Amino acid sequence: VAPTTPICEVPSSAMTGTVVEMSCKETEGSPPSEYQWYKNGVALLEKTGTGSAKAANITYTMNKKSGTLLFNTVSKNDTGEYFCEASNGIGLSQKCSVKRMQV
Repeated sequence: VAPTTPICEVPSSAMTGTVVEMSCKETEGSPPSEYQWYKNGVALLEKTGTGSAKAANITYTMNKKSGTLLFNTVSKNDTGEYFCEASNGIGLSQKCSVKRMQV
């Protein structure tokens, strides 16, 4: 079953230095969807255990299975427009509407 449009939860504003968790979920897809977050239209990298994530100055953890995007300490650089995409390899992937977070 192809995924439906996911429901994204993105805070409209956040204080610098706080923890922010965004979530993305859809329940129709079978097999279960994987989720990809985007910021300003650019796909966010999944943090791996290697040094490349540090080099890219990644300040978040993205879980493609659960659809969460977690910032341990948000900064002004994290201000932007976020959306997520659900895909399970069947039918078209589905995106939620873009939501802006101001830090």
